[in-house]
This record gives sequence, structure tokens and C-alpha cells, in this order.
Amino acid sequence: MIVAIPKEIDTIEPRVAATPSTVKDLIKAGLQVKVETLAGDESFFSDQEYVNAGAEIVSSSSDLLSSADIILKVLPPTQDETSQLKSSATFISFFQTTREIQTVQALTEKSITGFSMHLIPRTTLAQKMDALSSQANIAGYKSVLIAASRLGVYMPLLMTAAGTIRPAKILILGAGVAGLQAIATAKRLGAQVEAFDVRPIVKEQVESLGAKFIEVESDSDDGVGDGGYAKETSDDYKRRQEELIHEHMSMADMVITTALIPGRPAPLLIPTTMVDSMKPGSIIMDLAAENGGNCELTQKDEIIKYNHVTIDGTSNIPGTMPVHASELYSKNITAFLTYMVKDGKINLDLEDEIISGAMFTHKGEITHKPTQEALNA
Repeated sequence: MIVAIPKEIDTIEPRVAATPSTVKDLIKAGLQVKVETLAGDESFFSDQEYVNAGAEIVSSSSDLLSSADIILKVLPPTQDETSQLKSSATFISFFQTTREIQTVQALTEKSITGFSMHLIPRTTLAQKMDALSSQANIAGYKSVLIAASRLGVYMPLLMTAAGTIRPAKILILGAGVAGLQAIATAKRLGAQVEAFDVRPIVKEQVESLGAKFIEVESDSDDGVGDGGYAKETSDDYKRRQEELIHEHMSMADMVITTALIPGRPAPLLIPTTMVDSMKPGSIIMDLAAENGGNCELTQKDEIIKYNHVTIDGTSNIPGTMPVHASELYSKNITAFLTYMVKDGKINLDLEDEIISGAMFTHKGEITHKPTQEALNA
């Protein structure tokens, strides 16, 4: 079977779905690998490195896609790419299926078997396939460095002959993978860190990294969703949450928001009134910008200033570290693909929770219930 690695078309996407290292793993699994010319160029992997790993370089994108049995990408296919896929091929990429309904329909019409790396179940067995976590880790780390480089204050406490410099105050909203990495990075830089999350269970993790956990007192399981994700909270909880966040934001030099609900618009955590209360020179890094942002003022892929507060809506922060981002993502997607491959062919065990969980189209039908509901809606 032929595995195709196309060059990403979107100019803000420098990552690639396979590195020379993972090409070797795919070939070892009995697959033939073809890579589009310069597919890895923005991640600093040359065509020659792919050739040395055993891949074939193809200059024509249409020839590559039309001949492939399996296509590995970072982003969902464009309409043009979809039209070039051969019927019954297998397509794997990041894919927010409930937000990309037209593309899902196009894949369904061509009987493409679609898998989304967003839908990989969060189980122990699937950990090495968890691309959301590997990329969120990078986003949490890099967001702190980006914000720190723009701040007008030091991150650590410094005692100098001229006087004592107070540490920067950092507020992290959401203590998932990105949030926890942001906490760890900010603490290593010497900042004073606070974190908020709707899930009380993460309190111990936050405190183990040296941050203070701020929480809304609640007797219910508000905000605790399936599979380790957060979920929508009650109106009363949201009101008390807003008051608490507002209080702590007014004292923060840097706020990093990471709250995402898979396949849905990002929850609004920071209305304009909260930004109005922030100190001049402070910064908001909105890691939920891809799905609309946690801040009301966030503009996707724009960096704006509002009342001397900088709001960064960069949607692809992992892409600012393309070498390691590609290395990790390619290992995730290769682990998933080789999990399904037996003797050089894909073996789809629909009883397997990883395979069925990540699948959203198969044999001309939408197999993912929330996607089907979104289509009907």
C-alpha cells in the first residue's frame, strides 16, 4: 500500500506528517512511502533525507494524491485535495469534524475512510498516538516564552543593589497538558504562578508544579467531562468563575488561556470588561484562538493591542517549533497507522475502541455520532 505525505498548502502550517525517521518505521511496517517535493522543507527536513530513509519524492501533488492508498497530513484536506483522492482511500490528519462538515461530506461522497487525530481516545493504550497532547505541550511551553519576550518586566524575583524587583505574576486558565506545561515553564523562569481549572481533580498537579490553584467552590461535578476533558458548566458556576478570574486577572502581568472543548467554540472566559481591568503592559496569550478564543477580543492569527494590553491570537503556536512539533506529531500518527497495519495492509477492526473512536467516515457513511448530529443540525 502507498502512503502519501503531501506538502501542507496553508502558509501558516510548517509542520509535516512524516519525518525521515518515521518514514523508516512505515517502510518497516510493509508500506511504500511517497513524499511530495519540499513537504518537509519548512520543518527543515530535506528531500534527500527522505530519499535516504527509503521514500520516493514526487513532484506532482495530484499524481501523489491520486495514487495513494493512505494519506497522512497535519491539516484537513482542501476541497481541491479531496477531489484528487482515489475512492476508498484512507485519510488521517487533525480534523475537527463537527466544524468541517463540508469536508466531511466530500470525503463521504468518495467513500474515503477518515480518521481524525482529534478523536484519538485518551486511554493508556493510545497515549503514544495522542497528538493533541504532544502539540499542546509545545504550545504551553512556547506561549510563556513568547509572552515573556514581550513583557516590560522581569519574570523572576531579583535582588539588586538598586532595589528588589518583584516577580512577574502569571495566571493560567485551564490546567490540561498546555496549561501544566505553561505552569512548569513560567515557574522555571521564576514567575509567581496561579492557575484555574473547572476540574478540581487537577489541583494536586498544579500545586506539585509550584503554582497556586484558584478554584470556585462547588459541591457538584461542574466542568468535569468524559475522557479527561472539560465540559460546559452551569450558569451559576460561570458567574462565580467570572468574578474569581476577574479578581486575579487585574493583578496579572501575563494571562495564558488554554480552555478548549473538542469540536466546539472555545468557552468565553475573558470578556472585554476583564481586559479593561488589566494592568498596562500585560499580555494575554489565547491558546484557544483556533476555536474562537477564550477572550472576547481575540482575533485569530492576529496580535492586537487594547488599552495597552497585548492579546495574541496565534492559532498555530506548535508550528513555531516545527522540528520538534513535526517529530512528535509524525510519531503519533505513525503509531496510530501502524497499529492498524497487518502484513503491509490496513486491517480495520471496528470493535477496537481506538480505531472506531478515531474514525469519522467509512464506506460512504459518517460513523462519528456528534459529526452526524452536527450535519443534521
